[in-house]
Amino acid sequence: MRQDAVTLERFYASPLGRAASRVIAGKLVDLWGEAHGLTMLGLGYAIPALDAFGTGPGRRIAAIPYEHGPVSWQASERGNASVAVGDPRLPFPDAFFDRVIVLHGLEETGDPRAYLREIWRVTAPEGRIVLAAANRAGLWSRATQTPFGQGRPWTRSQLSNLLASGLFQVTASSSALYMPPVSHGLVTSAAEGWEAIGRMLTPGFGGVVLIEAVKRLYAPPGGGAVAPVTERIRIARPARAARREEH
Repeated sequence: MRQDAVTLERFYASPLGRAASRVIAGKLVDLWGEAHGLTMLGLGYAIPALDAFGTGPGRRIAAIPYEHGPVSWQASERGNASVAVGDPRLPFPDAFFDRVIVLHGLEETGDPRAYLREIWRVTAPEGRIVLAAANRAGLWSRATQTPFGQGRPWTRSQLSNLLASGLFQVTASSSALYMPPVSHGLVTSAAEGWEAIGRMLTPGFGGVVLIEAVKRLYAPPGGGAVAPVTERIRIARPARAARREEH
């Protein structure tokens, strides 16, 4: 059973949700830059991540599961849209998207392998995807008052194995959300500080695991070894996200 849109929107409008969105968005923007001119798909409830890229991509589409209910997305730029989709079939042509972000999608799907096969189908050759899923070893997967405490959590190795079996080659991995899942000003205002401390002291216990992979037409067995590229990205808040929060 998937979460409803009202619950998700309410969480991401809260101080804790804004802090979580800022941290995850920072990882993605540092990984993909402005994604200028690219076609981008968000699956699950990836609107907070799509918003971080602003007008850089040529097209942004938020594909929201029917079960979430109606979603309001203020993406007025031409070519951007939110659509309701079934699980797992997606109403998009083959090889259509250059970048795909999955957030609050994998944990609640009934068939992860079928879900990933459909992602592979709509991703362009050499296109890149990021799976962001609740970390089984982290505190956030136990925080049922947040969206990350719903559905099935994952480990880094489980995600890597899933991707390798689905003709994706893992290229980078990272963890995020080391702050405790507590909506308190002292916690949410220092989210970036918690990230720095957590990565040094407890690198495997971030609340969310992020895995980037590239679509291959053929991926050899064992070709999904994790390259921890995104562990070295800067942790400062992206300028774009900071500007949006001020308004």
